[in-house]
Amino acid sequence: MAMKELSECRILIVDDVKANVDALVEALRGEHKLSVALDGESALRAALKNPPDLVLLDIVMPGIDGYEVCRRLRAAEATRELPIMFLSSLEDVRDKAKGFELGGNDYLTKPFEILEVKARVRSLLKAKAYADAVREAMERDLSIAREIQMGILPSDLTPCTKGTGLDIHAVIEPAKRVGGDLFEVLRAGDGQVVVVIGDVMGKGVPASLFMAVTVTLLRMMARQCQQPGEILASLNDELAAQNPRMMFVTMACVVVDPASGKVTGASAGHNPLLLVPAGESPRYVFPASEIPLGLEPGNVYRSETLDLSPGDTLVLYTDGVTEAENREEEQFGGPRLLEFFSGGAGRTAEETVSRLLGGVRAFEAGTPQADDITILAVRREDASR
Repeated sequence: MAMKELSECRILIVDDVKANVDALVEALRGEHKLSVALDGESALRAALKNPPDLVLLDIVMPGIDGYEVCRRLRAAEATRELPIMFLSSLEDVRDKAKGFELGGNDYLTKPFEILEVKARVRSLLKAKAYADAVREAMERDLSIAREIQMGILPSDLTPCTKGTGLDIHAVIEPAKRVGGDLFEVLRAGDGQVVVVIGDVMGKGVPASLFMAVTVTLLRMMARQCQQPGEILASLNDELAAQNPRMMFVTMACVVVDPASGKVTGASAGHNPLLLVPAGESPRYVFPASEIPLGLEPGNVYRSETLDLSPGDTLVLYTDGVTEAENREEEQFGGPRLLEFFSGGAGRTAEETVSRLLGGVRAFEAGTPQADDITILAVRREDASR
């Protein structure tokens, strides 16, 4: 684990009194990289544009004081973890307490001893360098974990759809580096196509591990069972057999007969699927029924059927779509999803998926993604194509 050299660490000195700035620059020059701001406004601009490794912050300044600078730095994502040491002539314990309450890491009263300032600076910089190194190592591990997780899911659906007259496309966007959403498309021995979408409780590493186990078991169950209800029941029993943390996964499973267009589906607590018929209004199908997988063995999952006509599209999605929020904390919601496809689906499955993902992103308008998003579209191609 490589740590940043202290000589490469940059310190932002913020003080409106030039004599104080000169003293700090003289003391720290040669040991660290230095930058200076003479007021709160310029300090905020500098720190948010190019975050330093440490801020030495005066409190009493004209305009925005040090307390407010600290508060705003703690509120911004880029500087939330930035070490801040107050250097102030305010000696009252209440002033010091306020500094710590606003997120200061250290507080030193003026006049200060240079040796003490240098020692505290080194201590804060070492702690940040170590924390950054740990964070970078974790990010590397999570990046590798994401690659492995995405590698578990099917990357090329062509072998499953070739010669079936079905056009299938999927996209998965974890809220974190790794997540609990899953999808699968399998070609059964009798020529039918099995399509599955699932959403593991929670996010992050625990959900990703449960997701990997679920996908592995699902592939085995789908090859042994004929009907969606049977697949879900068998998978549920396997997951419930060894599940000490009582994790669970919602899942929708459909089996498509390419020749007739007959679709048989079953749901284990998953949100309903959306059917977008050619030239007709979209409607929800296969409503959420039964309980999610993994909680208790012996559950029964009922199957329903519908016809997928040429030009029709079936849209499977996780609740990261309908529960996506905008800046006003409004959810995308089921009614908006219906309205989104009121003009029909895309000309291809990929276009349908891309349009919906783009619509969700536009609705969020930059709001951080709170949940994993997975979208899968199954389109029965026109007979003329």
